[in-house]
Amino acid sequence: MSINWAKRGDLQRSRKDTMRIGLIAGGGQFPIIFSKAAKSKGFVIYAVAYNNETDPDLKNHVDTIEWIHLGQIKRVIKFFKKNAVSQAVMMGAITKTRMFSDVRPDIKAISLIAGMRHTHDDGLLRGFVALLEKEGIEIKSSIFLLPDLLAQKGCWTKRKPTRSEKNDIEIGWRVAKEIGRLDIGQCVVVGGGSVLAVEAIDGTDATIMRGGRLGKDTAVVVKVCKPDQDIRFDIPAIGVQTIKTMYEAGAGVLVVEAGKAVVFDREEMIHMADKYGIAVVAMEE
Repeated sequence: MSINWAKRGDLQRSRKDTMRIGLIAGGGQFPIIFSKAAKSKGFVIYAVAYNNETDPDLKNHVDTIEWIHLGQIKRVIKFFKKNAVSQAVMMGAITKTRMFSDVRPDIKAISLIAGMRHTHDDGLLRGFVALLEKEGIEIKSSIFLLPDLLAQKGCWTKRKPTRSEKNDIEIGWRVAKEIGRLDIGQCVVVGGGSVLAVEAIDGTDATIMRGGRLGKDTAVVVKVCKPDQDIRFDIPAIGVQTIKTMYEAGAGVLVVEAGKAVVFDREEMIHMADKYGIAVVAMEE
């Protein structure tokens, strides 16, 4: 029996290529969680990390890492092409206020922004993804290896929302969907039938703190997906830090959208919520 070594070599290279994955990593634990899952499934990980945003520990969980500044799109494309990466994921937070102080746009970034009517989240992300895919780099869902992170419908905690809190949830859900439709934010805080805070460029934690102080222990936090949000690369996230912030702010209820939010350290988060008497609920539209 003869072996065609050329064909066997091609097959081995093909298998290796299909197990390559690019990672565009923002801040927080999501990129590290993903990298551990990808490694366990045999993926070779090529990560792009942002200075002053990405957790430095990420380098210990990937095969190759490239550190860049916000706006250096050309380097992202060059890095992935150099390493024959044709599929990638995007995840992790970017501090939006850095867009005004710590960004170094290259010619591709300038061209992208120049062709946009505004620089809201969805527009920037969709434009960036479209540019990458035009270069032959497919963007996959950030949870394709981590489906268990998705929020499951139901009340997760011992405490359930009161009747008045349920009314605030309904108000918050409608308002959150509307600000999402306008691409302003994903989170609102409601108390006593009034909107106390709306998320803008300062982010979710700051919104919770603003609303919680005004609510005086009646604040309900609602965080949902924007109506046209592409959850491949932009999905709401909650975790232990969310509960800590709510406790500090005096907020008593957290509502997220079932199937359209990721939950980090779920058991620890629920334990902490029960300890502080906070209700956590995942609802559908």
